[in-house]
Amino acid sequence: MKLKYRLLLVTFIGLLVLDQGSKLCVERYVPLHYSREVIKGILNITHIQNPGAAFGLMADHRQSFYLFTAITLAAIGVLIYYFRRVSERDRLISVALSLIITGAVGNLIDRLRLGAVVDFLDFHYKYWHWPAFNVADAAITIGLSLLAIKLLWGGRKKSQEEV
Repeated sequence: MKLKYRLLLVTFIGLLVLDQGSKLCVERYVPLHYSREVIKGILNITHIQNPGAAFGLMADHRQSFYLFTAITLAAIGVLIYYFRRVSERDRLISVALSLIITGAVGNLIDRLRLGAVVDFLDFHYKYWHWPAFNVADAAITIGLSLLAIKLLWGGRKKSQEEV
């Protein structure tokens, strides 16, 4: 098995277990819309179910379930297509796409299971408050950040003829 597929498999299994396990623990031990303080003044575990997109966008629209499910399925298909085309040597892109695919699948599982995505990591400091998110969201964000780093600073190296 090629290294990039092993990276995908390990990332997928490990992060999906962490994502779904943490969401199931929150669902079981924290009532919906309640918080448990973890780090005073910085982090709460707050059980929220988000039927919309990022930051709760379109949460009130009836068709959002179908729209976001279709978009997610299409995105996963496109990501897998590009993952298969990535060079075996380009490990950063392989890891980035693995993180994004896994995060998308983790949130899709919630949407299919509950009709909404479970968010619970609630960071805040004084008057600053970041919207609640989950492990899948963090994986997607890290994967997109790695892609941005690769695109901005890891472009192709100049060959001898171009110098």
